[in-house]
Amino acid sequence: MTTERGPRRADGWTAGVRERLGLGRLLPLGDPADGVWIAETAAASVLRGAAARPGAVLGELRIGLAMEAVPGEDAVAPPAPPSALPTGPLRIEAEFSAVPDRPLPDTAAALRAALLTAAAARLGLEITEVDLTVTALLEDGASDQVTASPAAPTARVAEPQDPVATAAAGTPGVVSLTRVLGSPVHTARDHVRVEVATAGDRRALDVARSVRTAVAAVTEERLPVSVLVTDVVGAGGAPAGEPGRTDA
Repeated sequence: MTTERGPRRADGWTAGVRERLGLGRLLPLGDPADGVWIAETAAASVLRGAAARPGAVLGELRIGLAMEAVPGEDAVAPPAPPSALPTGPLRIEAEFSAVPDRPLPDTAAALRAALLTAAAARLGLEITEVDLTVTALLEDGASDQVTASPAAPTARVAEPQDPVATAAAGTPGVVSLTRVLGSPVHTARDHVRVEVATAGDRRALDVARSVRTAVAAVTEERLPVSVLVTDVVGAGGAPAGEPGRTDA
């Protein structure tokens, strides 16, 4: 027997598992037809690095929808990962501490500009709002402090084992395949989803688009392809916490 509460319970369970795995929300990159999402933790890591500056310490940072999104009926859009946010404008909410020897509006403006620039140029996120809250003043003499970056979540790296995975792994800008939500290549009746970690010196959206093109070219069924970016790491490196690790 199917009830209306069943899918909602499943979505809640999936979201809870995703949070425990350390991905945070799954944020849309690009347009609906791009079929690309990025883990909130991966995006936040890039944003924190871009906002690092003397005299300010970034605290909690969250990324969510800027407004209530209405799901569209776009036949060409690949299905989203479980509990992913729908495509639409996003909002950054962050807390920060600052030194008292510089006007707080100036510090906030610099942080806001850095976050917006990094979101667009390094990730491909459509950020329309940045809400910053000052939570504390740093002690005198603390002007050399910079934005703190918490440890990045650990991702399980996977070796390619079929033509689809090999095509994705060989795409320029892909550091590795990952297996956070399950298999690095998830094939369903109506779509294919690929998980990847991308290099930090390339825009995540551009790499993911290239992955979609490469995967579509070797998928016999010509199914829609979506991509989930679970990590953004240094060029040529492995996801933080597991250098060189592979899981069959």
